[in-house]
Amino acid sequence: MKINHLTGAEENFMKLFWKLESFYLKDIMEQHPEPKPHQNTVSTYLKILVEKGYITTQKEGRIFKYTVVVPMEEYRKFLLKELAHNFFNDSGKEMLEFLFNEKLISQDDLKNYFDLKIEIIPAKFEEPKFEYAEEILNPKKIKKSKVKDKDKDKKKKKKKD
Repeated sequence: MKINHLTGAEENFMKLFWKLESFYLKDIMEQHPEPKPHQNTVSTYLKILVEKGYITTQKEGRIFKYTVVVPMEEYRKFLLKELAHNFFNDSGKEMLEFLFNEKLISQDDLKNYFDLKIEIIPAKFEEPKFEYAEEILNPKKIKKSKVKDKDKDKKKKKKKD
């Protein structure tokens, strides 16, 4: 389904139509806020929106029943993609930066929206060895093991020679 651009007046009527979803001309006249447009004006916009494919008609006796064909979400998606293409080089990042700079969206909004559920797994690491501290705190234990290591090294050297 190809979506076409709407004029401001057409969008205003569509906002009402999206709320009603399926309606008759009398429903529009009752639901439209003040100042209410003339019935001929509403009929003209209904005809235009039928031609553009936003609503369909079904004849019921002498009157027509109108039904919305293009959901509001589809139209919003269309407008947002057009905006991104025409003004932000198809970049969502540029759009987000603009919204953020214009204070139309806040960091808290972003945090709440994304609500990242990242599980942080602590990195595995070995406990550091404090050899010098051990020598100072427990000199006897360290010296004995070092002496044994030195004796082993001497024996290995002798065997090589």
